[in-house]
Amino acid sequence: MTAGMTGDKVRLDRWLWAARFFKTRSVAARAIDGGKVQVNGARVKRSMAIHVGDTLRITKSPFELTVVVRALSEHRGSASVAETLYEETPASREAREQLRLQLKYQPQVAYDGRGRPTKKDRRQLDRFKREV
Repeated sequence: MTAGMTGDKVRLDRWLWAARFFKTRSVAARAIDGGKVQVNGARVKRSMAIHVGDTLRITKSPFELTVVVRALSEHRGSASVAETLYEETPASREAREQLRLQLKYQPQVAYDGRGRPTKKDRRQLDRFKREV
């Protein structure tokens, strides 16, 4: 067992924080309470004890990850240590990559740097709305 690793069970909110899925434990707890995290297909409470081998579905908009718990830790370590705590399923990795590509090639709404419409712009909008 590596330094920082613990026994056979850890609270879900602590593990999500230690595995670096969320920046703070309170953010992890809010995600669990909001139904964004499921363990073995069921909605759970933040105090649920997770075990090695449990499957977690984590929704971080717009992505959804499915991971299998490989090790337990209550202490937040480096990113390289956090990667050893879980393994993402191949199906989840593929779906996440496809969504990333779709979002990359989706047209972006650009802000042209102007604020509220001027009186002239408002008149043009009103004329356009009447024509349509």
